[in-house]
Amino acid sequence: MAWFKRKEKGIQTSTEDKKDTPKGLWYKSPTGKIVDSDELAKNYYVSPEDGYHVRIGSKEYFEILFDEGKFKELDKNLTSKDPLKFEDSKKYVDRLKAAKEKTGLKDAVKTAVGKSKGKDIVIACMDFSFIGGSMGSVVGEKIARAAEYSLKNNVPFMIISKSGGARMMEAALSLMQLAKTSAKLAQLADAGIPYISLCTDPTTGGTTASFAMLGDINIAEPGALIGFAGPRVVRDTTGKDLPEGFQTSEFLLEHGFLDFISHRKELKNKINLYIDLIQNQPIRA
Repeated sequence: MAWFKRKEKGIQTSTEDKKDTPKGLWYKSPTGKIVDSDELAKNYYVSPEDGYHVRIGSKEYFEILFDEGKFKELDKNLTSKDPLKFEDSKKYVDRLKAAKEKTGLKDAVKTAVGKSKGKDIVIACMDFSFIGGSMGSVVGEKIARAAEYSLKNNVPFMIISKSGGARMMEAALSLMQLAKTSAKLAQLADAGIPYISLCTDPTTGGTTASFAMLGDINIAEPGALIGFAGPRVVRDTTGKDLPEGFQTSEFLLEHGFLDFISHRKELKNKINLYIDLIQNQPIRA
């Protein structure tokens, strides 16, 4: 049993040499289910135990929707400025810098064009990890430019919303994005170019008040929170108890705000099926 006995006393290991269990090997869903991270990724980041759709960003959505994950990013170098010199608990410029370093993103939306089931589509996907997916001037501008690309090239357009609302560090400039993006989507409608809106968890605030509810078809992922203000704010404002499941995608579907709810693994097929049907073209397998 010599192997069980300590031969030397006072052994110390420096912090940098200590071995820890790598982070991210397992994922725990809100219902308490434990899922292997590799298995989760293979299942489109949906818990196979309970069907919970884990929040993901533009990187993962682009991998799911574009053929072989290949795409051309549009306007990737646009970044926010600080015209109001805004400061709360920290300066806005410092908050932007920290968000860029933490996420590796330039702002809360990425726009790209690529093939999906062999045909071009333009996708604007929001990233909640960047200041809560807040909609500032860069988000509005990138979405407007992506819509303009769709208009000039006659390519279907899709927005994947995931946002806590307008970025109030930019005050009225952020609110102006509601009108700008809505105007561009109206141009797509006049040109007969399909626009698909996908609401994911959460879709709230100015996004819901503008482009998230203006799709030719409005769809959502299961269990997503969708609304203008959060349930607590609505309850405190109205002074009334809210219905069970209020502001979930299932509740909104039942009350006519959505066209359908799609599991993430079926998303690519359903989106392209809709495009084929609305454009009266052969249905792609």
